Amino acid sequence: MPTRRLPREFTPNEITALLEEKRRSGARILDLTETNPTRVGLAGARPAELRALSAAGGAVYEPHPRGTPAAREAVARYYRERAGAGVSPDDLVLTASTSEAYVHLFRILCESGDEILVPRPSYPLFEPLAALEDVHVEHYRLAYDGRWQLDLDSLEAALSPRTRAVVVVQPNNPTGSCLSAGEIAGVESLCAERGIAIISDEVFGDFPWPAAGAIPPTASPLPSLLGERRALTFALSGLSKLCGMPQMKLAWIALAGPRARRCEAMQRLEWIADLFLSVSTPVQLALPTLLDARHPYQAAVRGRLAANLARLRALEGGDGGFRVLEGEGGWSAMLTAPPASRDFALEALSKKEVLVHPGHFYDIAQDGCVVVSLLPEPDTFDQAVTRLAALA
Repeated sequence: MPTRRLPREFTPNEITALLEEKRRSGARILDLTETNPTRVGLAGARPAELRALSAAGGAVYEPHPRGTPAAREAVARYYRERAGAGVSPDDLVLTASTSEAYVHLFRILCESGDEILVPRPSYPLFEPLAALEDVHVEHYRLAYDGRWQLDLDSLEAALSPRTRAVVVVQPNNPTGSCLSAGEIAGVESLCAERGIAIISDEVFGDFPWPAAGAIPPTASPLPSLLGERRALTFALSGLSKLCGMPQMKLAWIALAGPRARRCEAMQRLEWIADLFLSVSTPVQLALPTLLDARHPYQAAVRGRLAANLARLRALEGGDGGFRVLEGEGGWSAMLTAPPASRDFALEALSKKEVLVHPGHFYDIAQDGCVVVSLLPEPDTFDQAVTRLAALA
């Protein structure tokens, strides 16, 4: 039977339909939407990491709802090594993915019909996850004026007596933006005064962008909401982006905020996690090795980001009218096409066989705005950007 928790229909959108048609015809598509590191020469799991999955202890099942102590200690050690962040192993819950983490948090924070606030623009994940739990999504605004800024007035206006959490994404996908210290303080103040939780999605937090024009390229550390917080705060991350291992299926929730609220939230999270026990024993045993492998992988990703950002930024120097909306980090970038291009994404696929995401996929109303991944191999990226420039 149909349910309002699911989409009313599953008809492919115009971009997807055209893409399928192009592929059936044998066309070679230059894909600037690819964000799977294992498909662009950036896989984080090498033979040594794969061997770690065969540890003898993986044959024994001793479930821990929050995750094994050794695995949680490995995550805590990662945060100790990351500038400006820290968390106790006792304040961690392991999950199979950040999507599962979100759903667990919606379950402990919201009753049916309650609300969460999410940024606009943002990745189109929150609405379907919330709908599955009968939670409503409201939006607050990120505005671009040389840099992305939080419209704090829009956030405050969106709050209601049924608001249970404010989601922040740092860096945001697709804007690449992070909140300033003042913006973080503003969000925290509003939430602390009203007893509202903060969910901080930090999956791209280890991937700052090099500053435009910097020689040599430089990048500043990206913020985390872990540490001393006035509001109950949940920070999310995991192996998928951090280590380039989406197939390993391990993520986590890190808790911060007032001790009493933190302990109450942990009790509820542990109860839910005990129902699912979703994280496999082998990946938990391998976690220290997997996390240690992040350093060469992250260096390779940052090099890829720098090269592709430089190529994308070079578009602005031409006559095509392109503009990169600058951010601070992450794997995607927003590009505005020439003013005459109302549906640039469809035109790029139809005429040049280049796949980009139209802005409306991310709730961006501006005509000609597209989102591109910065992960594709540089040769592919360069060819695709050359084709896009020819559309101007």
